[in-house]
Amino acid sequence: MKALRWMGAVLGFYVLFVMVFEIGYLGFTQPSFEESGIPMLVLTTQTNSGDTKDTMLARVDLDGKIYVSAHHWSRAWHSNALENPRVAVTIDGERTEHLAVPVAGEEFESVVQAMPLRLPVRFLMGFPLLPREILRLDGI
Repeated sequence: MKALRWMGAVLGFYVLFVMVFEIGYLGFTQPSFEESGIPMLVLTTQTNSGDTKDTMLARVDLDGKIYVSAHHWSRAWHSNALENPRVAVTIDGERTEHLAVPVAGEEFESVVQAMPLRLPVRFLMGFPLLPREILRLDGI
């Protein structure tokens, strides 16, 4: 019984840790990881009420195309981009207009291979159960 309580406490602490990391660190501070070699962009989406929302995201540049992946708990930006696919992308201070297009099939698999979610990343994100979704950002 003592071991079960201990395991419950560890699980509770881990859930709290993941929530603080996802919501607090990634959600509110929106850090850039470019200094560690991860290319980033700022995606500006529009909500249904007409407000705009900026989100810092890791990007994959593959075959001359830009991709972003929704695999965190906080993914309102993804819903916004699906509902209002005309988005703005800022890379290195340059803002351009794009169309957010969901990818599937072979293209999806190619991007997944180029942007793997390694164990430390999965641990920090709480081993996401939601399916990973990827958008291609086509220039307009």
